[in-house]
Amino acid sequence: MGTLPRSRVRRRRALTAVAAAAVVAPLVAGCGGSSGGPVTISFYDQPGSAVATQANADACTKAAAGKYKVKYVKLPTAADQQRLQLVRRMAARDSTVDVMGLDVTWEAEFAEAGWALPWTGDNETKAKADQLPGPLDTATWQGKLYALPYNSNTQLLWYRKDLVPNPPKTWDEMISMAQQLKSQKKPYYVEEQGAQYEGVTVWFNSMVASAGGSVLNSDSSKVSLGAPALSALQTMHKMATTVANPSLGTSQEGQAQLAFEAGSSAFEINYPFVWSAMIADAPKPGGVDLTKELGYAPFPSVKSGQAGRSTIGGIDLAISPFSKHKDLAFQAALCLANKPNQLIGATQGGLPPTLKSVYTDPTADFKKQYPFYQLIYQQLQNAAVRPKTPAYQSVSIAISHSVSPVNKINPSKTLKSLTSQISDALQSKGLVP
Repeated sequence: MGTLPRSRVRRRRALTAVAAAAVVAPLVAGCGGSSGGPVTISFYDQPGSAVATQANADACTKAAAGKYKVKYVKLPTAADQQRLQLVRRMAARDSTVDVMGLDVTWEAEFAEAGWALPWTGDNETKAKADQLPGPLDTATWQGKLYALPYNSNTQLLWYRKDLVPNPPKTWDEMISMAQQLKSQKKPYYVEEQGAQYEGVTVWFNSMVASAGGSVLNSDSSKVSLGAPALSALQTMHKMATTVANPSLGTSQEGQAQLAFEAGSSAFEINYPFVWSAMIADAPKPGGVDLTKELGYAPFPSVKSGQAGRSTIGGIDLAISPFSKHKDLAFQAALCLANKPNQLIGATQGGLPPTLKSVYTDPTADFKKQYPFYQLIYQQLQNAAVRPKTPAYQSVSIAISHSVSPVNKINPSKTLKSLTSQISDALQSKGLVP
């Protein structure tokens, strides 16, 4: 198949989504103002931090003082099902959707399809105020703001202080330290997410960025892997074949954390939930309490002298163009993502905030639950973001299928194959998931 113009690509995707919408079960009806009561603003978001999200919705309903009420509608648990439900609703021009919680990889797709309103004027000014550079970057597409950062996430290096007095700054240093521990018959595994899913795509993207490169060029029109990607692949393969936990090929975030807690590992790359999970899972008296030995450090670099850059996650808030209450939806989104609500999301939902002031003027509760908050603040200012493209789903699948299992990577051949597959995805060649 030849290269399609971008307008035709968007049209084809939209028609595909409409066709899918026609065969699914009827959409759940939303609600607006009735009997003279306040307008209902429906907020569709993931369920992973439901308690905090509901608290945010309740707080904004109260703050609206009768102007509107926010109804939190839970999306499915799986990220791909979350996206699919929102895509179907937008393709069906569902007017009951007002505010959408978008994964940080969906903004380009929704913007190109006309499924997210741009933030302009006073709304844009308010949305950008106090935002950290990394999260704000995820909410933009082609220089325009299409969403409001709501929360974020970044991976840190976690290590055992009883085994590693000084944390490594590069992946090569970490591998060398692990090999030395192995020779001393001490715990030495490095835990990472190597299963064939989004987690390994994140790992690869972070490695490329930490080697000074990127998957796509600045305007997302071409593949831009090159030498940094080769270094990333070489380092990933080296780790997988020397000091990785044997379960690397099936490891996701939760499995990596449990494996670290088992006591056979010295290092772990993972999100901040590790801290609270370690405390919650602390062993009974007589067991090994690793909470006293858990250290944290920046995501390691691939290239000496080049700062490590972790690929960030999180949720951004977008406004549906089919909402019957667009102005109120913008107001509600600004409320949901304000400082008090981001603090609720952090302390009750375990989701790192996107606002500078939360980190520069932290509350006692925030500092207690995030003793590593300054490290998160640092990484969110120098963050890597996943490839920005409407074809992200295809790009991610190409990466995850090419680099997993990690111990089977052939750096040169894998790089060549990746370059070709991602280029095809950008041109909408082959199947689009």
